[in-house]
Amino acid sequence: MFADHAEVTIKSGKGGDGHVSFHREKYVAAGGPDGGDGGRGGDVIIEVDKGMNTLQDFRYKRKYVAESGEEGGGNRRTGKSGKDLVLRVPEGTVIFEANTHKVITDMSGDNLRFTVLTGGKGGKGNWHYATATMQIPQYAEPGGDAMELQIALELKCIADVGIVGYPNVGKSTLLSRVTNAKPKIADYHFTTLEPNLGVVDLEGAPGFIMADIPGLIEGAAEGVGLGHDFLRHIERTKVLIHVVDAASTEERDPVEDIANIDHELVSYNADMSKRPQAIAANKLNILSPDERDAVISRLREKYEDGETKVFPISAATGEGLKELLYYVSELVVRHKDEGARFEQEYFPEYNIAASEPFTVSYDAKNKEYVIEGPRIEKMLGYTNLKSEKGFLFFQKFIKDNGIEDELKKLGIQEGDTVRMYGHYFEYFT
Repeated sequence: MFADHAEVTIKSGKGGDGHVSFHREKYVAAGGPDGGDGGRGGDVIIEVDKGMNTLQDFRYKRKYVAESGEEGGGNRRTGKSGKDLVLRVPEGTVIFEANTHKVITDMSGDNLRFTVLTGGKGGKGNWHYATATMQIPQYAEPGGDAMELQIALELKCIADVGIVGYPNVGKSTLLSRVTNAKPKIADYHFTTLEPNLGVVDLEGAPGFIMADIPGLIEGAAEGVGLGHDFLRHIERTKVLIHVVDAASTEERDPVEDIANIDHELVSYNADMSKRPQAIAANKLNILSPDERDAVISRLREKYEDGETKVFPISAATGEGLKELLYYVSELVVRHKDEGARFEQEYFPEYNIAASEPFTVSYDAKNKEYVIEGPRIEKMLGYTNLKSEKGFLFFQKFIKDNGIEDELKKLGIQEGDTVRMYGHYFEYFT
């Protein structure tokens, strides 16, 4: 069964707690602290599997949890890190935050592996806290919290060209004639309930991937029928072939058909109005020469403009297909860099941590500015400050959450020290 969307809950692993213990050895009366660090929690990672073409597996399991890190041990032994959880998806899957429907990542192009949630950091063992005045620390750092998130997965076809139009206008017949795809074809509405992809090979011109998008109806953009399920597959295409029943075998006007379907496309995604189109006036083999001339003239008068051209064809007999395909190939080359790519709008680490409180204060004794609170502790728990990406995220977090403004209110100057849960930073603007 084909499935192109799913909604699941994911959770990273909690960091293992730091350990409290003291060195025990024969003839050593009072060994020092030797509690080891906890292991880091497992990440949740999305990975492209090019052998997959459906999200069906996510229909049967709705929650995925990475492994937590283990507690540290004595003799400074670090706890075992939790295993990462890797979720495999088809190429072209877009991951959204379920409640806001903001994009987390688009698994297409060179984005083959993406970490959605980071596991909690392992807590420090008590040996880290030994000082000249505190030689027997009885405490250790707890492991960083896990992160949990509800996500929506949507599979959007990777195709250069999308074939659109009303049901039963000949889209599947066209695809089956010009590619190696074998869609089911029959004389009733919504024969095609899933997109079919095929490769068009042309002599002396670049080939392209073509997708037969299931038949649309008025109101599809508002979710009528299976509208949204179908429309999502058009978003990546560079060029559209709009197939109309020029013979009006179902008593619809082909000129009105194009206007109606264009309205649905733009209502769903305003960028669709910029997508180049070729109009395939199909089923001309059952019309007389005068009838053919009349309907083609009407279509050209109404719609031919710039890159939009009308091609009289018969998908059943093959008439006019060569001219149509070579023109579409030109459009694909001309617009090769314009396929939709969904940019990240939701940053799990930032958004989840941003809901927690924090405090900013000045420690006059140590001459340090201190930033504390659950928001800060959680952010540090899953941010690798040693990596460039992690440090840039840290800087953005401090600025966007108003922490820098609070420091300025307290009178911080360049070169002053800022402390956050064992991390020390020199402040510079």
